[in-house]
Amino acid sequence: MAAYPPPTFDTTRPHPARVRNYFLGGKDHFPVDREHAAALTSIVPNIAEATHASRQFLVRAVTYLAVDAGVRQFLDIGLGLPVEHATHQIAQRVAPQSRIVYVDNDPLVLAHARALLIGGPGGVTVTVDANVHEPKVILGRAAETLDLAEPVGLILTAVMGLVVLDEAYAITRTLLDALAPGSYLVLDDGTVDPENEQITELEALSERHGYRYRTPREIAGFFDGLDVVEPGIVPPACWRNAPAPEDPLAPFGMCGVGRKD
Repeated sequence: MAAYPPPTFDTTRPHPARVRNYFLGGKDHFPVDREHAAALTSIVPNIAEATHASRQFLVRAVTYLAVDAGVRQFLDIGLGLPVEHATHQIAQRVAPQSRIVYVDNDPLVLAHARALLIGGPGGVTVTVDANVHEPKVILGRAAETLDLAEPVGLILTAVMGLVVLDEAYAITRTLLDALAPGSYLVLDDGTVDPENEQITELEALSERHGYRYRTPREIAGFFDGLDVVEPGIVPPACWRNAPAPEDPLAPFGMCGVGRKD
């Protein structure tokens, strides 16, 4: 497998984590990120709302795993810049003994995560420096904290769009193959409708800066072989959300939760 050099701290180009942080109301972004966010918003005015819907899906999905599925271990890859309702906060609120491993390799993300993502005294919360392109390295580091023979909640929210599709599928499969039966995949990413000219313009702008939108069918492909939890593969705003919104922002994302048997 190729060695991937560590990323550099670059404020001359927009960074997906910083742009997402801006849309979520965070403070960890730079002028270039805000300019890119403005360009995205000029194409799709409600993209910030779609980003919030993605984040709220994470909250509901982790709550489901902790409350309904009894999961006590979580591997959150590509965590991005910290905002409210992080995985460890949600899980440890339900079960204080929960163990969480965060994974990222961006210097700014790591610095903020290690300073701010501190778990409660009953559980374990650690952040490790690893590249999403190297799943076996991630698994090795995760195994220092998690018992991979027991169920794990694998969190891949807004991260696989940074990886070309075939590799993204392969990474996800490598990770899931190493996890115990009863583990879960939580995944969401941006989607596009190739018939929608507005969305294809958004896709072109995003791809220039490293983010790839998927079709709904491509998102569903990540769940092949898993038992998909109801309501299935749906827009983030519609996943176990009551009442369901009148406008689910369907063109801008799809999500799901799947169980490994």
